[in-house]
Amino acid sequence: MDPETIIPTPTSSWSEIRSSIIEIVRFVLTIIIIVVPIRMFVAQPFIVSGLSMYPTFDDNQYLIVDELSYYLREPERGEVVVFKYPKNPSKYFIKRIIGLPGETIRIDGQKVTITKPNSTSKVLEENYASVTNGLGSVYKTVQLNDREYFVMGDNRDWSSDSRSWGPVDEKFIRGRAILRLFPFTSVGYLPGSITNSN
Repeated sequence: MDPETIIPTPTSSWSEIRSSIIEIVRFVLTIIIIVVPIRMFVAQPFIVSGLSMYPTFDDNQYLIVDELSYYLREPERGEVVVFKYPKNPSKYFIKRIIGLPGETIRIDGQKVTITKPNSTSKVLEENYASVTNGLGSVYKTVQLNDREYFVMGDNRDWSSDSRSWGPVDEKFIRGRAILRLFPFTSVGYLPGSITNSN
């Protein structure tokens, strides 16, 4: 008796393969549609480079920057922001907002005085600022226009900021630091932000 001849049946037809490819393409497009707008308009990762914000931020810390809030409201004093460097917009800096549009900033050594448009003045209490040897001492007065912010690094002796290259136009501001994800021992929400600093 002849042995039975077994013909293997194909495990999947062309239509099933085509259906699988279509599902993969749909999945990839869905991811692109969701992720790209989030990366462009909602949040974006940044890695701190340098020590201009030390001790608030250290070199190589990993941050998530909220890019949505400033579409809904204006930046506030005390917030830590990421922005395009006005002298070279291909670079990004991280600094703290010190002066708001319309204000006059007077720096006398390490003392910062804010004069608001209604002429009331106050000296900033800056417990976050690090001053070790006074190298960052500056003496100047700056009047901000309606779209400008005065920013400074917390490490005043070693920060290149508005004291040397001027205010930042709001069009350069990308967003505020909303999360610190690395190192894990320093994970936090709104890292470095100061409340009630107006």
